[in-house]
Amino acid sequence: MARTIIDIPQAQLGEVDDLCKLLGISRAEAVRRALRDFVRNNRSVGTDGFGLWKDHAEEVRRAMKLAHDTDPGGA
Repeated sequence: MARTIIDIPQAQLGEVDDLCKLLGISRAEAVRRALRDFVRNNRSVGTDGFGLWKDHAEEVRRAMKLAHDTDPGGA
């Protein structure tokens, strides 16, 4: 397992320590869980662009036509 050093504001560290005590886990375990959840919740960032416009086909078509029509070097 890799090790790292991070800076945590004192107030936040106190909150983490309180939660760790309640949960019966170490600070390291709390950080591992937080990182696991962060990765899990952000795994699709940057990969779901096509889905963003799936219900806006007409808007996409108009935008592409406008870009093509106003491109000075376009075909």
